[in-house]
Amino acid sequence: MPADAATAAVETVYRSEWGRIVATLIRLVGDFELAEEAAQEAFTAAVDQWRISGVPEFPRAWIIQTAKHKAIDRIRRQSNFAEKLETYAKDELGPSFVVPDYDNAEIPDDRLRLIFTCCHPALALEAQVALTLRTLCGLETDEIARAFLVPEATMAQRLVRAKRKIRDAGIPYVVPEVNDMAARLEAVLTVIYLVFNEGYAATRSGPLVRADLCAEAIRLGRLLRTLMSPRPPAELTGLLALMLLHDARRDARLDEAGDLIILEEQDRSLWNREQISEAMPLVDDALRGGSGPFALQAAIAAGHCQADKPEDTDWRQIVRLYDLLERLQPSPIVSLNRAVAIAMADGPGPALEIIDTLVAAGDLENYYLLHAARADLLRRSGSSEDAAKSYRRALQLVTNDSERRFLERRLREVETSVA
Repeated sequence: MPADAATAAVETVYRSEWGRIVATLIRLVGDFELAEEAAQEAFTAAVDQWRISGVPEFPRAWIIQTAKHKAIDRIRRQSNFAEKLETYAKDELGPSFVVPDYDNAEIPDDRLRLIFTCCHPALALEAQVALTLRTLCGLETDEIARAFLVPEATMAQRLVRAKRKIRDAGIPYVVPEVNDMAARLEAVLTVIYLVFNEGYAATRSGPLVRADLCAEAIRLGRLLRTLMSPRPPAELTGLLALMLLHDARRDARLDEAGDLIILEEQDRSLWNREQISEAMPLVDDALRGGSGPFALQAAIAAGHCQADKPEDTDWRQIVRLYDLLERLQPSPIVSLNRAVAIAMADGPGPALEIIDTLVAAGDLENYYLLHAARADLLRRSGSSEDAAKSYRRALQLVTNDSERRFLERRLREVETSVA
């Protein structure tokens, strides 16, 4: 196999399967750092081996099996792990190889165990989220640091401390009993949503949408809802509805070249109506359960999905929902999204006042969507020169290629009008 083809195959497996592979290895070896290091070594070995032998029939199984052997080698080299090695050799880490059945419930259970492990109350919330992004999404430390707006070295230390605390405190790699889930549920829902968000709008250069992460987040949401039946929490229901509604628009968000299509310009016949129909009753159930943040966001997404044409969107109702969300969960991001909705309902003027306040506060200075939204409102109000400045600032911060190309097109449009 050509070297480039083997490398591309390894990168594809890494992007789509990293979280599942690491989750499985952590269950087997009980150590985050050992599991991650063994997985990385297995991926490195795959690049060389697959160039010679070709991509195996079950690439994920090949990586897991190779990583198991890497883990055994590491344990052998450490005398204080002799007893553990003997246990592994008799159990899952033995030399025999059986292709795992990846269609059964074991894989999502492994990942759910990993989420609950990462979301243990003994860890700080930021560490919980960062560790989940690293282990489930396979995000690199610098990408996670950028998401948290902290230096890479700071994030690296947080991740190391979190993994060591799990190991030293003996935090179990298990899904807790249903009655014990409540203490961790908010963090668990947050990280599932962040996994979905990374799939919906990927941080890395390359395709905007990572369908594998979106599908996995939805699957985890469904699995958790089943575990907590017959009375799943309203916010869990709201989160599942929100993810289903956003994901239903996936096929309309990009053109054939992979370029971004904004909501108002999407071909709504490409929206997944079956998925929307599944989500709508969940939105109602979530709102009846208390109108939490995820329920309100799901209701906002439902408002978009109910409109057959962009002009049918009830923007005033969406603004009212954002008013409730801002009171319930005040944050600069919510205020920014509310401003965008106000612009659609009442024009760019009132929305620009809100966004200029956010700019002055400085909390979102390094958030490219703040500058992109400001640029769009300035463009719509006829202030092309100021719009160009905001587009340039957004371009300095954006990291995804599809979004970058969209902003570059907009910048060229306003620069042409200025000239």
